[in-house]
Amino acid sequence: MFHIQEAIVVEGRYDKNTLSQVVDTLILETGGFQIFKDPEKMALLERAARRRGLIVLTDSDGAGFVIRNRIRGTVPAQFLKHAYIPDIYGKERRKRQPGREGKLGVEGMSPQVLESVLRRAGATFLEEDGLPERSVPPLTKADLFAAGLSGGPGSGEKRQALLKRLELPEHMSANALLAVLNGCYSRGEAEEILKNA
Repeated sequence: MFHIQEAIVVEGRYDKNTLSQVVDTLILETGGFQIFKDPEKMALLERAARRRGLIVLTDSDGAGFVIRNRIRGTVPAQFLKHAYIPDIYGKERRKRQPGREGKLGVEGMSPQVLESVLRRAGATFLEEDGLPERSVPPLTKADLFAAGLSGGPGSGEKRQALLKRLELPEHMSANALLAVLNGCYSRGEAEEILKNA
C-alpha cells in the first residue's frame, strides 16, 4: 500500500474500490456524468485540489475524457495532475459485456498498472519523497459518534447541517464525510469542525 499526498478523483465506486487497494489517500468519485449537475461535488474537488493537489484518473474511453475535461475546465491547472490508464481491451469481471468502446476502465487495471500511471502523473509518494507519513491518527467513526454526527438520534439532521455549512454535497454519508475531514483538513482543523458541529 502506497501513501500519496494528492487526492485522486475517479468516475465511480468500483474504480474507487480497486484504487483503494493500491493507495492510501483521499479518493473522490464523480458519479460518472452526475458531476455535471452537482456544483457542490465540483466545489469539493476544487477544495481538495487546493489543499493537497488532485490527480484525475478516469477511464480511457470517450466518457472518461469528457469528465476529465470538465474537471480541467473548473479546477486551476496548478493544482491538477492527470493520470492516464492504457488502452487495454476486454471486460471487467462484474460486467456481462464490455463497454461501448471495448476498453477496460480503472476498475479493470492491475495494481502494477495503477502504480505506474500514478508515478508517471507525478504523484507524491510520501515515503519515497522524503516526506513523513501522516503520523497523527485520523479521525474515526467514534469521533463522529461523539460529536453527534453518526449513530444517534438526530445525527442525520446534524450531519446535514454540517455538510451545508462546509458546502459539501448533501447526500454524503458519514463515511464520506469522515474521508473528507481526514483528507482535506489537518487533525486540529477537523477537530475544531466537529467541536462546532
